[in-house]
Amino acid sequence: MLRVAGLEVLAFPSARDFLEAAEAQTVSCIVSDLRMPEVSGLDLQQTLSASLPHLSMVFITGHNDVPASVTAMKAGAVDFLEKPVKRNDLLDAIDRAVTRTRNLRAANFRLQELKARYETLTPRERQVLALVTAGLLNKQIAVELGAAEKTIKQHRGRMMDKMSAESLADVVIMAERLGVRPRDTDFSRAKGRFRPR
Repeated sequence: MLRVAGLEVLAFPSARDFLEAAEAQTVSCIVSDLRMPEVSGLDLQQTLSASLPHLSMVFITGHNDVPASVTAMKAGAVDFLEKPVKRNDLLDAIDRAVTRTRNLRAANFRLQELKARYETLTPRERQVLALVTAGLLNKQIAVELGAAEKTIKQHRGRMMDKMSAESLADVVIMAERLGVRPRDTDFSRAKGRFRPR
């Protein structure tokens, strides 16, 4: 049915066989039964959350198992369908799963690119980035880091270039995605001397 609908399908006799297959890296959606020998559908989902967190799953089951369906959905399953599964319901669920996987892969790729740019920053440029995103002005950052304001402007300019940021808003968004957040103690000296206008 899925092949007739134009989908490329790979079938595996068990969850363990899938996990050991090289093709697992290329799959965009998994349609899995909930209850399977050796590795259950929920066990498969848990294993994949560590190795392929972007991969979306659709569960099918012959048992009305509400707790299991809640667990699966909380862990990121796109849908939980009861057998006999209607063709359109399954195709719609697979379409949503493939779209979700594609979006998560793209977001992960962008994050990896962002991390690579962040790795090019010097330790001082990283400090400047953190303090800039905390809302400090160049003169406040200069006081905090014990440097001349002109030097901070240079560090800030290089940081913006390396991060490919066009504005302060870009830097703030990038810092949020990277999880870069200064602590209050990171700029305790400057806070007492200057107040942003």
